[in-house]
Amino acid sequence: MFERMAPEQHDTLEGVPEPAETPVLVGHEEAANMLATAYRAGKLPHALMFVGPTGIGKATFAFHLAHHLLKYPRHEEAPARLAVPDPASPLFRQVAQGAHPSVLHLTRPLNERTKAFKSVVTVDEIRKVGRFLSLTAHDGGYRVVIVDPADDMNSNAANALLKNLEEPPPRTLFVLIVHAPGSLLPTIRSRCQVIRFLPLELSELGRVVQHIGQGSADHDLLVRAGGSVRNAILLSQYGGLEIAATLENLVHAPHYEISAAHRLADVVAGRDGAVSFDIFNRHAQDLLSQSASQAARDGNLARARLLADAWWQVHDTIIEMETYNLDKKQHALSMIDRLNSAFQT
Repeated sequence: MFERMAPEQHDTLEGVPEPAETPVLVGHEEAANMLATAYRAGKLPHALMFVGPTGIGKATFAFHLAHHLLKYPRHEEAPARLAVPDPASPLFRQVAQGAHPSVLHLTRPLNERTKAFKSVVTVDEIRKVGRFLSLTAHDGGYRVVIVDPADDMNSNAANALLKNLEEPPPRTLFVLIVHAPGSLLPTIRSRCQVIRFLPLELSELGRVVQHIGQGSADHDLLVRAGGSVRNAILLSQYGGLEIAATLENLVHAPHYEISAAHRLADVVAGRDGAVSFDIFNRHAQDLLSQSASQAARDGNLARARLLADAWWQVHDTIIEMETYNLDKKQHALSMIDRLNSAFQT
């Protein structure tokens, strides 16, 4: 029986472990071996940027790396492979609970007034880094700051983080979890070693889904999930397949189908449909990013730019809607219309 230890986050799914409390890391062996070897040699960079699609294990990897550094504070004694956390150990439980003094996990904070999570990683969150680094390191070992996801930082937060990255104290590691590196300041990217994470293979994805007991190992669903554990769970457990298929039909239809658009908007904007609404928004962005990438590969750069611009407009619209708590149904209808126009151009 799964027992949650980690604090709830903006993207928490019921019954699904948070990255900090996931003892099994599937895939990404090349990155794991490379970083474990670098640490053993005393050559670990002070800032890493983990880049790749949502839900493929980047944040889980970050916590496993933090666990490795804390378990082996003397780098020359560390093994050349990442340590496998013991879920029963005090170290694992402390990190999972967000209570370890040497690990700072920054993500979207809770709005105490509305009791909803904010739409961005705020500058107040990033200011915690200064206080965290001013304390004496636990056992003289590493201190690890994980920003998850760094894409969600607003401009003030990004500039505040940049100051910390410029002159970090010794034995400090920053790990930035990033889905869209183009959204970050070039000066932040230049101060990080970029580690690119690929989507999980079908066999790996199936293993994770079965291990956590959520989602479906159906072959067609796993293919559609695109190597993302989160996508697989959302598609199978939260009506994601139906939402994705309906949205695709609407945006690729030669004519705007008003009644079908209203039916979909009613579903995703329902009172208890927070996850469905998130699926809708994410799939809208995925459709644009995938189509823009395909257009670029086909050499149609004008269309790639058009779709990329539409992606940014959608991105900004989602943040605006969350920030000002705008009407969800009207947002969904506007998104369908915007995507339909982009794909018909």
